[in-house]
Amino acid sequence: MDETASQPVPAQANHDAIRTLGPSRRAASLQSSGIRRILARAATMPDAVNLTIGQPDFPVPETVQHAAIDAIRAGRNGYTPSTGDPGLVARIRDYLAMDLGWDCVPAGTPGNAPGILATTGTSGALTLAYLALLDPGDECVIPDPYFVSYPELARMCHATAVPCDTGEDGEMTAERVEPLLTDKTRFVLFNTPANPNGVVASKKTCADLLDLCRSRGVILMSDEIYDAFAFPDARTDACARDASVRRCPSPARLPGAQDTVLLIRGFGKTYGCTGWRLGYAAGPGWLLEAMVKFHQYTFVCAPTPLQVAAASCFDADMDPVVLNYQQRRDMIVDRLGPLTHIAPPGGAFYAWVKVPEHLGMSGSQFTELAAEHGVLVVPGGVFSAKDTHFRISYATNPARLAEGLDTLARLMSK
Repeated sequence: MDETASQPVPAQANHDAIRTLGPSRRAASLQSSGIRRILARAATMPDAVNLTIGQPDFPVPETVQHAAIDAIRAGRNGYTPSTGDPGLVARIRDYLAMDLGWDCVPAGTPGNAPGILATTGTSGALTLAYLALLDPGDECVIPDPYFVSYPELARMCHATAVPCDTGEDGEMTAERVEPLLTDKTRFVLFNTPANPNGVVASKKTCADLLDLCRSRGVILMSDEIYDAFAFPDARTDACARDASVRRCPSPARLPGAQDTVLLIRGFGKTYGCTGWRLGYAAGPGWLLEAMVKFHQYTFVCAPTPLQVAAASCFDADMDPVVLNYQQRRDMIVDRLGPLTHIAPPGGAFYAWVKVPEHLGMSGSQFTELAAEHGVLVVPGGVFSAKDTHFRISYATNPARLAEGLDTLARLMSK
């Protein structure tokens, strides 16, 4: 027997081994969420007017709450199929048939029909889509400004997210996207209503972008987490099977879109249940089948009782809440619009406000100034390659919002 095998390892050797441990290059390449950094700061300023996070300030509809409680009590607490709870998938299928005219089936079903996959939030759907489409060295085109996860998900896949400047109007047009497409481009990521600017794309923008993606053989990924949180003045399209129901324009609503468009939608923002982490994806069958494979080995399935409850979201009338938020949107435009440029928000609950040039300040600098005066907003550099704006979330008490706007207006007028 080798007696030396039982001898203790010298302390210095232990120390050297520990020093070699550390995160992967993939982890080291990611940036921490700028929004979460702002939230950490907000926790130290409880009296500040907090206009940072997109957390709805209205309750989950009671019918949906009761559906979740009933599901738990009924023992619906185990796994569902990775494609989603059959009841929820059926409701999504019926809704997409009414809204878009799509005839979908559960993801992974043999054949060429578009598939449906219930996901762990829209972030889960985006993660699965990136994994299913991107290989190392590939590219995707994203809007600038963008939701914070868009470029980081590409880094996780060892791919590159190419930002598309959406200009003063905030629209990701085909004219702006086309010069960015290369033979490495796998998809174009489109967001309407958009975070961080609340802009709703026009029908022409949707149609032109879909035509471009078809002609270049790339997927158009349409992130529509706020699709049901569009204000009446932005609802210009009729649903496929009920012309009395109006929605904001979507490339998914155009003929044959299901062959090229990956549609991503969710429940958290519209129904106030962001912590439930529920969303869904629908689109080409081959792509949904690939996404299910990753789903099986990562999320497995979205939370079962909450999936069961989410089916009742389609019966909830959220228009009174949306109209209340429209009044808040108007409050921002009326108060700050005369002082600077604001991309016209048609949905969601954000305003993308340009720092007046006469101040000679970046978005980060103005954000610091606002914080010193008790108002918290998010600097534009969190969402963009340019740090010229700041984002306001008006998912907050209207009285506090008015107080914050008064302070911001005073600072912007100096």
